[in-house]
Amino acid sequence: MASQGFRNGQSLQDMIAMSRNRKGKKFIEKLMPILLFIAAFISVLTTLGIVFTLIFETFEFFQRVSITDYLFGTEWLPFSGNNPQYGILALIAGTIKVTLIAILVAVPIGLAAAIYLSEYASDKARRTIKPILEVLAGVPTIVYGFFALTFVTPILQQLIPSLKIFNALSPGIVVGIMIIPMIASLSEDAMSSVPNSIREGALALGATKFEVAIKVVLPAALSGIIASIVLAISRALGETMIVSLAGGAKPTFDFNVTESIQTMTAYIVQVSSGDAGYGTTIYYSIYAVGFTLFIFTLIMNLLAHYISKRFREEY
Repeated sequence: MASQGFRNGQSLQDMIAMSRNRKGKKFIEKLMPILLFIAAFISVLTTLGIVFTLIFETFEFFQRVSITDYLFGTEWLPFSGNNPQYGILALIAGTIKVTLIAILVAVPIGLAAAIYLSEYASDKARRTIKPILEVLAGVPTIVYGFFALTFVTPILQQLIPSLKIFNALSPGIVVGIMIIPMIASLSEDAMSSVPNSIREGALALGATKFEVAIKVVLPAALSGIIASIVLAISRALGETMIVSLAGGAKPTFDFNVTESIQTMTAYIVQVSSGDAGYGTTIYYSIYAVGFTLFIFTLIMNLLAHYISKRFREEY
């Protein structure tokens, strides 16, 4: 068709101008920005709707419960007859216990996997191992929950006889296993983006391969690595099914990891499954707990964004 146009004496500029002036193409060019704007606007509107719903229902909860008792109380007993207690610290303690255990498991293993994939593995090994590692991220969390309850807990009970069937240790370890792919994959991406000239310079100065990995590549990719860890913490904070199945339903404000616990997400699941009637204080409490969890995860995401911008290395 182009050769026919040239044969008729048309220049390339004329053909481009004719192409732009076609009615159908002009209509699509005008329509697409509108459709894309609508998609973006719906996303923003949905986010605002979720936030305002949380705020309105949380405000209704604090019309009935003192905000001071909520923030500083250490007992969470909403089903306690005439004297219910709504001290969020008991749920926060359970959430933090599980998250800390998960991070202790996931960070060393995830970083070791990232260093191996980035610095030691051949291309073939990396193309094989990384997808297999990332399959862990695709396993449904309810499967992880049953894995924690029926496999990990009995093994841990052989080592720790005082460990209860529902405890913080088992779900914490399994949540850590679940977030290993996130840390390993994102950290490996950050380390792989470090230019080879930096590695070659360090090797030329006499550094060993391990020293290059630990003292050169790791610091150079620090912003991406820290951001991956912070995002993983945010993921662990919001985990629901594993802690609901293996953690139990006993909110306590202590640091004992062998006893039953209850996290913020597990409490929301318990009430949402029908333990409270619509319009009751217990019903509105799940929005207050959800809003608290939203604040936690928002802070973690903002922190990850700040770290990735503050310590970003540009090559």
